[in-house]
Amino acid sequence: MRPVEIKEGIFWIGAVDWNRRNFHGYSKSHMGTTYNNYLIMDEKVTLVDTVAEEFWGTLQCNLAQVLGDRKIDYFVVNHLEPDHAGCLALAVEKYRPEKIYTSPMGQKAMKAHFQYQEWPVEVVPTGTNISIGKRTLSFIETRMLHWPDSMLTYCPEEKLAFTNDAFGQNWATSERWADQVDRAKLEELMKTYYANIVLPYSPVVLKTLAGIRDMGLELATICPDHGLMFRGEDCAWAMDKYQEYAEQKPKNKAVIVYDTMWHSTEKMAEAVASGLADEGVSVRLMSMKSNHHSDVMTEVFDAAAVIVGSPTHNNGILPLMADMLTYMKGLRPQHKIGSAVGSFGWSGECVKVLTQWLEDMNMEVIEPIKTQFIPTHDVLGKCYEQGKQIAAAIKAKL
Repeated sequence: MRPVEIKEGIFWIGAVDWNRRNFHGYSKSHMGTTYNNYLIMDEKVTLVDTVAEEFWGTLQCNLAQVLGDRKIDYFVVNHLEPDHAGCLALAVEKYRPEKIYTSPMGQKAMKAHFQYQEWPVEVVPTGTNISIGKRTLSFIETRMLHWPDSMLTYCPEEKLAFTNDAFGQNWATSERWADQVDRAKLEELMKTYYANIVLPYSPVVLKTLAGIRDMGLELATICPDHGLMFRGEDCAWAMDKYQEYAEQKPKNKAVIVYDTMWHSTEKMAEAVASGLADEGVSVRLMSMKSNHHSDVMTEVFDAAAVIVGSPTHNNGILPLMADMLTYMKGLRPQHKIGSAVGSFGWSGECVKVLTQWLEDMNMEVIEPIKTQFIPTHDVLGKCYEQGKQIAAAIKAKL
């Protein structure tokens, strides 16, 4: 993709990765991603972030089209993860910037990643401002959104923020702006990105959004490092969405995620789903044999209740459920009701193990149900009633 002028003298010069299928442990089978970075043509030509190393050639080509006979004076490094700084060392070697600006934690990460000796690195804590000519760049540390080194760069003259991973989506497109694509698809991918990457750092998101408001930062353009950019009224829309996501207010929805050996646990899960649905709760029934853990997590994100199911396997639970629960716990979802179901043969540890996972995630746990071998009509009736009980708990919570 060719460079795109997003403001007079400010260019998107990123790369589109049409073939990326796994990102930070989550998968969108056909969406790909973009590595957005930016070039500001001013008295001091400034490069904001770079791209993944395999797109070094693309970056050089885009830079050549915009730079002409100018040189790059400054680098701004908002985040050191390899998808943003993978070719930083190559860029430093080729373009020899006068200064490289990064956060205090960014300096530590940069040293660890590149073991440089004499790079012209200058640390810019929150509140630091630099002039690049007719424009000013202001730096705001956004630690743990989603790495310790993360930083936001704001240009007050343009009312433009380079937000790095914040407000991103993994979506390979020929379009560059949010107002050029289907809004429902954009929202779905923003939610997926948040649920699978940003969710554990929701307190930081709320603090950052409050800080932006308190500092009176006006936003006419938001430039994340993945996916589509936002302009005009879409900036307020993106901010509102992040506020909504970070607050984690549950919907009238339950997710039942399970694995099954000989379909007994599956039958129990289906009975719970019937009880929930009959009480007007929206239900997602998701087998781990058919769904990737990231797709399950996207559904769990805004659900009020999570019901997990597995038979006993080697005195524990099936591996796909263990994978799912490990992934979910790491993302730290809040404000959930939880319960468990499971079948067993000669030892019955399954629901005890599942319940412990739910308790470790601080869920409000409703009594689990287990049965030996194949669930009887009475057992399935109890599962149905459990669904109704969970539905009542959801309604009391909303």
